[in-house]
Formats: sequence, C-alpha cells, structure tokens
Amino acid sequence: MARDLNKVQLTGHLGANPTLRRTPQGSVISTFRIASNRSWRSAAGVAHEETEWFHVVAWDQLADLCQQSLAKGVHIYIEGRLKTRQWAEADGRQRSATEVIASEIILLTPEAIMPDT
Repeated sequence: MARDLNKVQLTGHLGANPTLRRTPQGSVISTFRIASNRSWRSAAGVAHEETEWFHVVAWDQLADLCQQSLAKGVHIYIEGRLKTRQWAEADGRQRSATEVIASEIILLTPEAIMPDT
C-alpha cells in the first residue's frame, strides 16, 4: 500500500492572541489564526498582494507554550497537518472547517520586539 503525506509548513503573523481551553478529558487546546501573505507581479509589472488566513490548533504541551509565548502580531513558523472538522448547526445546517494541527511552532519575531503578552 502506498504511503500518503499530509504535511503543511506556514509562516505568518498572529491575528489575535491565542485562546486556551481544556477538554472534558483534561487535554489543553490553544487556537489562533495566522495571516500568511503572498506577493507577486503580473506580466504587466503590477504588484499584487494576497492574504490567506489559517486556523491553527495546538494540543497539550505545545498549547501551553503557545499561551506563554505567542501574541497578536508575532511572526511564526508552523509545521503540522491539515484536519477537516464537520458538525451540524442548531438549525441543522452542515458546516465544516479545515484547520492546521500544529506539531511544531517556531518564533520568528525577535524577542526584543515581541509585543507584551
């Protein structure tokens, strides 16, 4: 059987401070969004920029580190995998969201210019 790969690497800036919560089983979850920018020039030489937002989820020890170290505006590198969740709203509508489940996070913002957390 062939082996598949589900791996994502991103850099971006946090759009807000991470939120932290606990599951009923006691696991710690940190969630936040990052903005990743892409810029390019058209054939005519016109500059363009596009921002893509990604939902990120970190679990347990990594979640604790996110809560201690990350804040709005911080530039980070994330490595992880994509996970799509599905659920039903109270009115019965089906919803889904694709998230990055982080396995590694590295601060790219120098500590000297880190925002206050």
